[in-house]
Amino acid sequence: MEALKNTREYRMRWLTLVVIAISVLIVVLDSTIVNIALPTLQRELGTTIAELQWIITAYIMVFGALMLTTGSLADRWGRARLLQLGIIVFAGGSLAAAFASSAWQLIMWRAIMGVGGAMILPATLAIITNVFPREERGKAIGVWAGLNGIGIALGPIIGGLIIDSLKWNWIFLINLPIAAVALIAGWFLVPDSRDPKPKRLDIPGTVLSIAALGSLVFGLIQGGQEGWGDPTVIASLAGAAVLIFSFILWERHTDHPMLEIEFFKNRRFSAGVGAVSLMALAMIGVTFGLTLYMQFVQGYTALETGLRFVPFALGILIGASTADRIVARLGTTRVIIMGFAGTAIAGALAAFWQVETAYWQLGAVFFGLGFFLGYIAAPATDAVMGALTEAKAGIGSAMNTVSRMVAGAIGVAVTGSALSTVYSSSFGKAVAAIPDLPAEIVEAASDSVGAAVTIAQQLPTPLSDLLAQAARESFMDGWQVMALITCGMSIIGAIVILKFMPPRHGGTV
Repeated sequence: MEALKNTREYRMRWLTLVVIAISVLIVVLDSTIVNIALPTLQRELGTTIAELQWIITAYIMVFGALMLTTGSLADRWGRARLLQLGIIVFAGGSLAAAFASSAWQLIMWRAIMGVGGAMILPATLAIITNVFPREERGKAIGVWAGLNGIGIALGPIIGGLIIDSLKWNWIFLINLPIAAVALIAGWFLVPDSRDPKPKRLDIPGTVLSIAALGSLVFGLIQGGQEGWGDPTVIASLAGAAVLIFSFILWERHTDHPMLEIEFFKNRRFSAGVGAVSLMALAMIGVTFGLTLYMQFVQGYTALETGLRFVPFALGILIGASTADRIVARLGTTRVIIMGFAGTAIAGALAAFWQVETAYWQLGAVFFGLGFFLGYIAAPATDAVMGALTEAKAGIGSAMNTVSRMVAGAIGVAVTGSALSTVYSSSFGKAVAAIPDLPAEIVEAASDSVGAAVTIAQQLPTPLSDLLAQAARESFMDGWQVMALITCGMSIIGAIVILKFMPPRHGGTV
């Protein structure tokens, strides 16, 4: 301990934490800002609903699939070195994304940004562990997590300001000055460190995981567009099943797995990861639908939408910050079940929303949803980390984050495809009653509510009003299914926790 206090790294540790927080900020801001920008991207790039899904999932899918591998690379090559490389990759991807001229160019550069994000995040926690002594580490990680929360809350507001005041390109260009500050300050203030006995890279496991996740997400998204009986969809989903089985088989038999399957022998770890995954599976998909609902159906601007998400962020903050006291009295199991029960009720209430539902009703559900998510996320994460020895905390934290991001990518694909399927069916029936509507307009507008509302603005009244109303009501049919899927997943989450989650910490693995 005394040796650590005499080092430059120790004396500069809080400045190091500031640099790390700035590095993480660009990763956090990016996900929330892009969600707010989806309607604008659809108007200006002419994206389909499937392309919007890929804009979100390409980033989080690559991020989640690579994070365990990049954590091993950080231990091998140097954490500060990989952090700076990640910032450069992320900034380069942001710059290219800002000048994308098509949806698929944007999707490609979002995937590159995911690579950069996967380099940044694992290195930051490892650096904190390296420069802070045990008695200050909890406080440092608390500051790190708190700044993440601020980024999540500010993201929609900053995104709304950018979209309303500037062009959509600036949602990516804003990353560049933040990256420059983190890069320059990091060169002087972030010490490099390595694991003296780094884990071997699991290249086959990484390739199998990316291929399996990509095939699964592709099949789910295309199923919502082409129909679930389409041969390509069936082949993609079948291929995903084979790849997932192959991945698990490989991880069980290799002596240097990227995924520590032995961790799942601990019931609290398994149940905690399951809770986090089910939460992300339901909620990230709903967030995708919410921004379309707020802007295309309710008619709010991007900034108005961002401001209206503040109750959601407040709910998460209050729920997560008070959950530990309730856990101390009632135990982990009951608190997480309360969280899932609350999100199930919120999902059921959201299923009753209409085209013109008043905001006070939306805001109340937003706050409740955020509050009960806090009751899931905080105790579940504590269960995951408490099930592991300190030596395994880093890889356990990474597995917790990876499970959340992978489940989120699948959630966007599942709920987005359900929304798309129901919307197209309902819209086809609704526009059949509108006279004199050209077939080519019907075909283009049947893709999504965004496409329909954008087309309607170019038509004469009353045809414009009839088309927009048909699209909004059809979206609400899809939204109802999406909200009920969230409700159902939350009920499943409660059942899983009731059956598998021990109420208190036990042994570690």
